[in-house]
Formats: sequence, structure tokens, C-alpha cells
Amino acid sequence: MKTTDFSSSSSPSDRRIGALLRHLNSGNELGIADRLSSVYASPTSGVAGGSVFAHLVQAPEDPILGVTVAYNKDPSPIKLNLGVGAYRTEEGKPLVLNVVRKAEQQLINDKSRIKEYLPIAGLVEFNKLSAKLILGADSPAIRENRITTVECLSGTGSLRVGGEFLAKHYHQKTIYITQPTWGNHPKIFTLAGLTVKTYRYYDPSTRGLNFQGLMEDLGAAPPGAIVLLHACAHNPTGVDPTIQQWEQIRQLMRSKGLMPFFDSAYQGFASGSLDTDAKPIRMFVADGGECLVAQSYAKNMGLYGERVGALSIVCKSADVAGKVESQLKLVIRPMYSSPPIHGASIVAVILRDRNLFNEWTLELKAMADRIISMRKQLFEALRSRGTPGDWSHIIKQIGMFTFTGLNPAQVSFMTKEYHIYMTSDGRISMAGLSSKTVPHLADAIHAVVTKAL
Repeated sequence: MKTTDFSSSSSPSDRRIGALLRHLNSGNELGIADRLSSVYASPTSGVAGGSVFAHLVQAPEDPILGVTVAYNKDPSPIKLNLGVGAYRTEEGKPLVLNVVRKAEQQLINDKSRIKEYLPIAGLVEFNKLSAKLILGADSPAIRENRITTVECLSGTGSLRVGGEFLAKHYHQKTIYITQPTWGNHPKIFTLAGLTVKTYRYYDPSTRGLNFQGLMEDLGAAPPGAIVLLHACAHNPTGVDPTIQQWEQIRQLMRSKGLMPFFDSAYQGFASGSLDTDAKPIRMFVADGGECLVAQSYAKNMGLYGERVGALSIVCKSADVAGKVESQLKLVIRPMYSSPPIHGASIVAVILRDRNLFNEWTLELKAMADRIISMRKQLFEALRSRGTPGDWSHIIKQIGMFTFTGLNPAQVSFMTKEYHIYMTSDGRISMAGLSSKTVPHLADAIHAVVTKAL
């Protein structure tokens, strides 16, 4: 029987392993020691000389994040990134809100703060304040303790936790999402265990809402199906229903027992008003029915990298809400155990302090107003150039994104010839524009439209 020789000149670790092998070999000629020896001598045994992952193919870049990858590789001094879903200043720089810096300074100065794990459901104060922000201080669901809120990893994590909870505990496993929608939505819900279907939303001919198609598709959905609703500033189109249309949507959904699942990524960022942007959600909560709400603070507080969000589930009773929370914890625990503390603490400081809250609303409105200004400037620039077509949708749409109506060939031309980067569906981030770059974009659009690609 062959054994490995660990001589006295070997390291202490090797000598200990040698002693173990001799002990295991005693009275066991074909036993464990031989196998231990071979594993120790060849810890990477498997595919001869190669990786066990060599069969993998190179995955494509994410269609949204890949835009930034391509942009970063472009050496052109006139390049423009309109793909990233993050606010930029007039100088094209990322923005940290003053109120966020003040809140962080408070946290730094608080010597009693510790870095222990949060509970599975997250920071309790953050959860209570987040529910109040999205549902309103006078919400009957809050007053009657019919709501459970858990801190999650921004909007994406809130959607995933909500999706997995529904897949485990809701009687319908189908979720209807808008066509088109944010590219991550179908992936999130499919991996959560739900079947994803679409309902009509955008009308390319008007570059507005296909309300009739929306109502027909939701009317044909099976009773109890889950419906994902963009609370405001629809991504990617920037097209929202009117309040009157929201009321018709609510009545139809409640009559069919459809489960509303709101994605609120832009509260206050669309109109500049926190209450206005939350009104569709509050309409559904006011009727006493149940619903889910995913919240993100990435855009409206600029806390992108802090990954802070919340999932709220409005229930019929306080007793049910307590049971729901217990099951949400069972979803979260094996997923990421507990959420991060820093971003949630920043939000809690701002929301509980009246002065900081008021300052935040002013900064938030300033961001929203700048985006509205970019819309007006781009529309006027195209009109002054006599660019063919009706471009009024640019000022009719709302929020961070505009669905330009440009096709993939036109987008490719603008990237190649003008170094302007956007997603292939023609979606542009208005927050990526400035007064200095609007003329460059208008020139590119004019050129590509007149070429009739």
C-alpha cells in the first residue's frame, strides 16, 4: 500500500497530517488513509489540467447596465450616457443630497450606535416611517395595524421577496406585468417562482397609454391573478394613467379580485410631490382591499448604492398581518438573513426629523424640476430644428425616463456617429441631460430621423 511520506523536515501541518494517516492506516490496508492521501496530494482533481467551469459560455452584458460598460470604453470627449437610471447634476455629476450628508453626520456623531445585525425584518423605525411615507400618515391600514413592512435590498429586493412570498402562499401563481416594463421585472418574478404574462400598456402610435388595451387585458385575466402596477413615472415609457383612469383600473381589479403589486421606485421624483406620486397606491388602500407595495429610496434620496427599500403588505386584519410578517421572515432568512443598517438609518433620521424632512422635499422637488426642464429644452430644441414628427410626448411623459420612439437601428446610428448611449428600445434618462448636452442630442435625433433609418 502506497502512503505519502511526511518527513521530519516537513512543516508542522504536514507532520500532523502524516501522523493522522499512519493512525488511519493501522489495520486498514485498503482504507481511508489512501483516499485522504490522494486528496491531499491532488486537491484539484477533476478535469485533467482544466477548469470544471470551462464549459460555460460568456454571458451577454445586462441590456441596461451594459450601456454604461460600452460608454466607459468610448474615448470620445463628446460621449453622452443616457442609459443609466441615476440622477445627474447639470454638470453631469452624481449627486449626494445635502440632507443625506447631514443625516450621515448625525449617525457618525452618535457614539451609542453599534454595528450588530438588524432583525430579519430590518430596522423597526425605518419600517414604520416608510409605511407612513407611502400610505400617508392618516392611512386606515396603519391606524388599524393591518400592514406589515419589512426592510429589503432596495426596490429589486422588495420585489423579489414579495414575489417569492406570493409564489409560496398565494393561490394564483401568475403575475401580469406591463408591456413594455423594466427589464429586470420578468427575471425577478420568474426566479421567484411565478409565471409571468404581460398586459398592453404603451401605444407606439401615440407614444402614450393604451388604456383600452390595458383594460381589456386585465379584464381577461383570471380571477385572483397578480398585477404589477408602476405607482408613478412608468419605467421605461414615462407614461402614467390619469387619476380618473387609475380609478377605473382599481374598480376593474377589485371586481375581479386581482391582487395589486405596486412598484414605487420614484415617489416624489416624478411630480416633485410625495403625496401626488403616492396617490394611486392610497386609492387602492382606502377601499379596504389587500395589496403589496415595493418601495425604493435609490432615486428619491439618491441612496443607490446603499440598497435600501421596503416591502409593505396591506392585509384585511391585524391578525393576518402578523402571520404574513412571520412568513416573510422565513423568505428573507435563507435569502440574505437580515438587511443592511446604514442606508435604513439614513432614511429614518431624515423621515423622523421635521427640519430634515422639509429640506429633503425641497431637494427632491429641485431634482424633479430639473428633469422637467430638460424635457422642455429637448422638445424646444427639436422643434427649432424642424425635426420631422410630433415630439410632444417628451413633455407629456413624466419621471426619469422618456420613451423616444427611436428604433434599434436609429439608436445604433446615434451611438456610432454621435457617441450617445441609450438602451436599444430608445429609452433615454432625462436626468443624464444638461443644458449643454441637449443641443448635441437634438442634433443626433434630427440627423437620424431625417435619414429615415
